Amino acid sequence: MNFREQQQQFERDYLSPFAALSAESKGRQFPQEPCPLRTCYSRDRDRIVHSKAFRRLKHKTQVFLSPSGDHYRTRLTHTLEVSQIARTIARALRLNEDLTEAIAMGHDLGHTPFGHAGERALNEVSSLHFSHNEQSVRVARVLEKLNLTVEVLDGMGCHTGPKLPETYEGKVVRLSDRIAYINHDIDDALRGGIIRPEDLPEQVVRVLGASHGERINTLVRGVVDHSLDHNQVSLCPEVQIDPEVGEAMDLLRAFMFERVYTSSKAKEEEAKAERLMQRLYRHFMENPQQVPAEYGAVMEQEGKERAVLDYLAGMSDTYVVKVYKEIYLPKGWEL
Repeated sequence: MNFREQQQQFERDYLSPFAALSAESKGRQFPQEPCPLRTCYSRDRDRIVHSKAFRRLKHKTQVFLSPSGDHYRTRLTHTLEVSQIARTIARALRLNEDLTEAIAMGHDLGHTPFGHAGERALNEVSSLHFSHNEQSVRVARVLEKLNLTVEVLDGMGCHTGPKLPETYEGKVVRLSDRIAYINHDIDDALRGGIIRPEDLPEQVVRVLGASHGERINTLVRGVVDHSLDHNQVSLCPEVQIDPEVGEAMDLLRAFMFERVYTSSKAKEEEAKAERLMQRLYRHFMENPQQVPAEYGAVMEQEGKERAVLDYLAGMSDTYVVKVYKEIYLPKGWEL
């Protein structure tokens, strides 16, 4: 057996009966010869990490627009934290770590510049529905043609929204995304002086802990311990979190929406970001010839509005500001 076949046998022998086995994947849109070294899911992870969309995440807003400091999260560092948490949970539950990691690495490929402000801006101005999870799948399938497996695309598309992933690995990433963003956003809000440690709800501190590490550890343990049977060897019928721990996480999320996500000083610039995105949208709708040629096939097959959305959603924060300046700000005359 080659190394991939050995890994597939290991999955059959060791993983939970609820895990997604790479040898039983539903496959890709365009069939390919298997890699002798990597399973289909580890191959997907590598394709995502080497994609252009993944590299652009380093200059995309997580919560705070263009923060001045090296330690604030970006969409890329958020993705890495989600991956770390999800892999820890998957390993403890004997799920497929490669599939879990691939979904986590790809879940935000379609996110707009300026975080959810950019997403709101495009939804308000466009006649087409836009959601970053659906755009992540579109980036992988249409724009970068990564030809990922059905299971990875499903997990990426269902990491948020009403539809749940089909695999347990996808459900782990969905929970891990929430665990990651709530806690690292607290960390950033504390660093920025938006909230103080004593502002956190008493019940949250009592149940989850007072520090960043304590909270994540409690939440991860809350998922792992509540998703194992009494022998600690296999999954319950659902990936779930301990009710008391889950209630504390929901309370913490509500606190963050009240104090940070919707009304803090760090969010005051979002209205400007939304106007910028919408003005660029209108500009490119009126001047579709200025959309780069790489979106030509999309424009021809799906129309200029879809091509404009793809172009704007793919921009990083820094690039969208650069484009705006080039179009709308006067340039000095050179003598």
